[in-house]
Amino acid sequence: MVNLTVEKAFNVEELFAAARKVGEVSEKEYKEAEANATVSQNVIDAIKDADIHNLLLPKSYGGPQIDLKTYAKLIRIISKHNPSAGWLASLYSIHNVWVSYLPKKARDEVAGKINADIFAPVGKVTDSGDHYILSGTYNFVSGCLYSDWIGVNAMIFEKGNSIPQQLCLVVQASDIKIVKNWDTLGLRGTGSNQIILENVRVPKYRVLNITKIHTEYAPPEDLTSEDYPLFDMPFYSTTFMGFPNVALGGAQRLLEEFKKFTEKRTRLDMDGMKEKEHPRSQRVYATLQMKYIQAETLMNRYIEMLEQFDRDGDIGPADFGAIRAEIIQHCVDIATKVLLVMGGFATYRGNPVELFVRDVLCVGTHTTSLYEDQMSHFGRKLFGFDTTFALG
Repeated sequence: MVNLTVEKAFNVEELFAAARKVGEVSEKEYKEAEANATVSQNVIDAIKDADIHNLLLPKSYGGPQIDLKTYAKLIRIISKHNPSAGWLASLYSIHNVWVSYLPKKARDEVAGKINADIFAPVGKVTDSGDHYILSGTYNFVSGCLYSDWIGVNAMIFEKGNSIPQQLCLVVQASDIKIVKNWDTLGLRGTGSNQIILENVRVPKYRVLNITKIHTEYAPPEDLTSEDYPLFDMPFYSTTFMGFPNVALGGAQRLLEEFKKFTEKRTRLDMDGMKEKEHPRSQRVYATLQMKYIQAETLMNRYIEMLEQFDRDGDIGPADFGAIRAEIIQHCVDIATKVLLVMGGFATYRGNPVELFVRDVLCVGTHTTSLYEDQMSHFGRKLFGFDTTFALG
């Protein structure tokens, strides 16, 4: 087990080696995960053994608080082996951002565990004194099969506030019914099933006001003086940064598969010329590599914007959302081009290209990745309209 606690500073190479191990375990079970619509306990254990789910915890809770470029590379390493495993590693670790905002009593219960969430505020919640009563049906809850706690969102009107507030209510997994309805084109290993809650009582100390955090950057009072850089970053833009890195990892693997296939391929319609010697293949590969470099450069820019974020500055959710969507669109373009150029052999069920293309395409379907939506928000911002509540 890699020991990444406050007593021992993390070693980057050890961390990357641990990520590769998680990736290798998940790649060996890729087909099983496809069939079962979830990764296995082996993959979850590998994530736990590497302490990946704790990487973004505050130091006072044993987290090394790794920098975001290291975090991004870690997610890419795992995703290059299996995007579903990269997706879960990303979410389990990034969920500790909202865990860090919880009051101390709740942090002590939830920190260090495997935590899932669903931000769509579709539930119904009523105030019951020192508790909230929550009911609702939620889809797309990635990793819920292995989670100890799940953050579930709902809207509520509070006294004295005319604007509805979005609450994240942290619920024990044992209080939730899971419906295994995850049967999708790609990212099947994420096990993003449906959950149902019926009159679940949630103590108020396990509730976050997401609207307040999103607009006011308000950490819990007892942690405001701690050196935890994520408190000074926009909540959603930080939480969503794992998705483009999953796509980047998948696109990198597709480029490797394309090169490997092209180096071995001889085309009869090219007079027996080796494909790697043909200008067409060279041009295609060079073009796709440039597209990947552009996407990776945008990701670095995204991280720099987070690290240099000024609450009173001009950068906001629409900027982050547009960059994130552009990165993922580049990866989707790489995936589709690789498939079409490689031809029929790449479409066989279980071929790495077929698997990774489906997974990368599905990253692009996530609500935070939808290209037209994010560019619309960015365009509104460029013309001076308010985009404070854009999902960036």
